[in-house]
Amino acid sequence: MAKILVAEDSLTDLQYIKEMLTGTGHEVITAMDGDEAEEKARSEAVDLIVLDVVMPKKNGFQVCRSLKKDEKFKHIPIIMTTSKTQESDRFWGLKQGADEYITKPFEPIDLLLAIKKHLMRV
Repeated sequence: MAKILVAEDSLTDLQYIKEMLTGTGHEVITAMDGDEAEEKARSEAVDLIVLDVVMPKKNGFQVCRSLKKDEKFKHIPIIMTTSKTQESDRFWGLKQGADEYITKPFEPIDLLLAIKKHLMRV
């Protein structure tokens, strides 16, 4: 299965997503702020990134933009998760290079299907 980086500042949400993904056979690396997320993305060979938008130090938009500017990360799917439901937030996330934008609360199947879809194209 895939190696997935999950960046989420809510410990509850982080554990929930981690358990869901490890339960489906994925290897999960975690980060709790934007700096840590970018550092781990650059130091680990990840297949996909699940990235919260609202995080300390660097927000998900900044991390996504920084990673997608790097040729090494252009092909690595980034799925943003957030409670920001405005269409302008979705537009901005996709403009930063996100491959998918999922609003919270979401059903586990929605995230799992998005991950499956994006891993199939890598």
